[in-house]
Amino acid sequence: MQLILVMEPKFTKYKKLIDLQLEELTADNELGQSAQKTVELDQQSVGRLSRMDALQSQAMAQAQQRRRDVLKRSLQAALQRLLEEEFGYCLECGDEIAEARLLANPAVLICMACIKD
Repeated sequence: MQLILVMEPKFTKYKKLIDLQLEELTADNELGQSAQKTVELDQQSVGRLSRMDALQSQAMAQAQQRRRDVLKRSLQAALQRLLEEEFGYCLECGDEIAEARLLANPAVLICMACIKD
């Protein structure tokens, strides 16, 4: 038996947006894997400055991976809020978050009024 969830029509656009962003993150993860590989420290094949540059590039790729992981968890939490019909409401005051803000970042948790306070 397959569970079919019915969601409000206004939320379907957010689900599509979140799904698209998750797909993009998955593709970015696959591209970033090679940049995170262990750097060879063989002085015969690569000079000292080239190794330093490779280590710096590796560290930046790992930092980008961590940011993608955080964003992925945030988007998955937004999907869960969609399923629970809690999506689009501020965690601080409970008011609706502006549609433009949700379209810009569907993982957002707080409305602009609460940010300003």
